[in-house]
Amino acid sequence: MSPLEALSGDSGASRTSEPIVTVTPEALEHLTELRNNETDGDQLGLRLGIASAAGEDFRYDLSFEEFLTAAFDDEVRTHDGLKVIIPGTDLELLTGATLDYTSTQGLVIRNPNKPEAPNVEGLTNDDELSAEIEALVAAEVNPALAAHGGFVTYIGHDGDGTAFLTMGGGCHGCSMSKMTMLDGVQTMLVEALPAVERVKDLTDHTTGETPFYS
Repeated sequence: MSPLEALSGDSGASRTSEPIVTVTPEALEHLTELRNNETDGDQLGLRLGIASAAGEDFRYDLSFEEFLTAAFDDEVRTHDGLKVIIPGTDLELLTGATLDYTSTQGLVIRNPNKPEAPNVEGLTNDDELSAEIEALVAAEVNPALAAHGGFVTYIGHDGDGTAFLTMGGGCHGCSMSKMTMLDGVQTMLVEALPAVERVKDLTDHTTGETPFYS
């Protein structure tokens, strides 16, 4: 729905448009209170976008802005009087997410989607070896990391035995991630795939929830 279509919260389009993000009653109450405390609150909507770069664990940007100034490709949805603005560039990665609020954690976003893999020049990610690596990551590596709330994303390989990955979830910013990558993920890939001799972590761990500097 365009910003002009969102002008009337009672429009037929507003009633029939499928939500992109689910807003829980607790989050709706909290956000509505915050919005109403703003000057010209009735003109404001909540912009929810992704602030992280490709390959990084999701970081979000939430702010109030005039919904009529939203870009033409932004999607605007009305949730019981609160307009939520989703940038067009983030639409796919936010579809199906839930925005919640608790007194202990504040606003929380639960997102079933995973970050897009960064595009690294010179790497191959569409050949038979890449398919084998991705299958192994999905079937064995990520299930093992899931117990720690983490996952890895395959980026590509250089043709000389190095597979490049990023780490997300609980592994992003974790001080043990280097050991996890080298002793765990690398061992699994090298033992299963003779064409893989080593792995390299492309994650910027300084931006994780518990960042460290290597």
